[in-house]
Amino acid sequence: MRMKRSYVWLMLAFLGVAALAAAFFCPASTGELAPADEIELAANGVESHASVVTSVEPADPLEFLTSGAVGTESDTEVTVYNRDLALVKEQRKLELKTGVNQVEYTDVAAYIDPTSVMFEDPKSKDTVVLEQNYEYDLVSSYKLLDKFLDKEITVTDEDGNSYTGILLSHDGGVVLKLEDGKVITLSEFSKLEFPDSAGLLTKPTLVWQVYSPVGGSRNVLTSYLTEGMSWRADYIVKANADDTKADIQGWVSVDNNAGTTFEDAKLKLVAGEVHRVFVPQQRYMYDEVVEEEEMVMGATKEAFAEESLFEYHLYTLERPATLKDRQVKQLSLLSADSVPVEKELIFDGSRSDKVRVVLNLENSKDKGLGMPLPAGVVRVYKADSEGQLQFLGEDRIDHTPKDEEVEVVVGNAFDVTGKRIQTDYKRVSDDVWRESYEIQIKNHKSASQAVTIVEHFYGDWEITSSSDDYEKTDAFTAEWKITVPADGEKTVSYTVERRF
Repeated sequence: MRMKRSYVWLMLAFLGVAALAAAFFCPASTGELAPADEIELAANGVESHASVVTSVEPADPLEFLTSGAVGTESDTEVTVYNRDLALVKEQRKLELKTGVNQVEYTDVAAYIDPTSVMFEDPKSKDTVVLEQNYEYDLVSSYKLLDKFLDKEITVTDEDGNSYTGILLSHDGGVVLKLEDGKVITLSEFSKLEFPDSAGLLTKPTLVWQVYSPVGGSRNVLTSYLTEGMSWRADYIVKANADDTKADIQGWVSVDNNAGTTFEDAKLKLVAGEVHRVFVPQQRYMYDEVVEEEEMVMGATKEAFAEESLFEYHLYTLERPATLKDRQVKQLSLLSADSVPVEKELIFDGSRSDKVRVVLNLENSKDKGLGMPLPAGVVRVYKADSEGQLQFLGEDRIDHTPKDEEVEVVVGNAFDVTGKRIQTDYKRVSDDVWRESYEIQIKNHKSASQAVTIVEHFYGDWEITSSSDDYEKTDAFTAEWKITVPADGEKTVSYTVERRF
């Protein structure tokens, strides 16, 4: 009796293991599979191959998911970097069956880096991608002809005559072998007919083999890096009548050439120099399209929230934005009124014979700014006697942290000129040289002008004599701050000894 019971338990255990194995390895529990060559078109337009266990249902890109596991405001988040790079994060709804599923993940950027793709099922860590293929062999007449070499197609010539046969070649024309064995060449034709699309896709697609331990609807998270996206900052400075204050506006321009549109995305911008390793990527080239530029007006001062990220700065748009393919979108970054500025005239005679006009301002909170400023172009304007704004000049600034000085070179002075003359040169010893210079500044304005004279020295140097007081600003630079009288001139002379 004990032996019979043991035998029964042994059989039950064996059957249990067999059932588990069948559940694990058998493709589906929803009925018999269709033949392998049958293709069912899902409601969402994605081909579902019945022989691959499951169908795929990507989420509506405009749908806001409410799953607690996802927990963000938008399906899509796009983080754009300064130089031709973006990180795309998406939430999509997939219908998975138990076992291995084929997933065609469409609407990805054409310049995606397939090696950067990450996939996560928040509800099940056991859901994994077993295999990934990036398909960019998209539908075109040339691709179809190439795919149908040695297969049957139908060609209609310009007179309306149709020919059905085996395609032998399509280089410079179509060569067909007809049913009766004749071979014909058609250099001109009006229509090509193919039995099917030969498995070609209409847009770049990630094709996954996804294993799921259980079936059901899933909100999966994916992310990838793509080229073709960048952003830049631009600033508008409107100086007041006496050049002591300015109204400042900052804009960011996001350029999307990634090959797809991101609807209602959460937009983030990273300012900083991100190190990258160059790896050539296969790119799918679209037809040339004129870029569209869209400016979003009326944004508030709080349009972007700023925060530190590693050794960079992150700017997050406080509302969703649609980034259309081949579009430059402009968004307000900051706005500050009556920011104190200082106009400075600088003569650096060893580098230029012009007197530069510079606007200086402090990027601090008590001066009306205080946000880390991304690198960009600063354009300066001022109202004329009729109150109309006129363009004065522009300069490019680097990434500027808060509480740092911003120097904008506007242009060269018209009525203030400078001349630098070497008046003496002597070699005192093998390694010592003595030089003398005169710097002459002329002011043709009806008011006196403050001018900063800058001189550069190398090696060990010492100014042994000077007509005016100067300041050694660093190891290689000395500055003289002088005032040139109205309709007058001022000459600064000095002697320097240098040792090498």
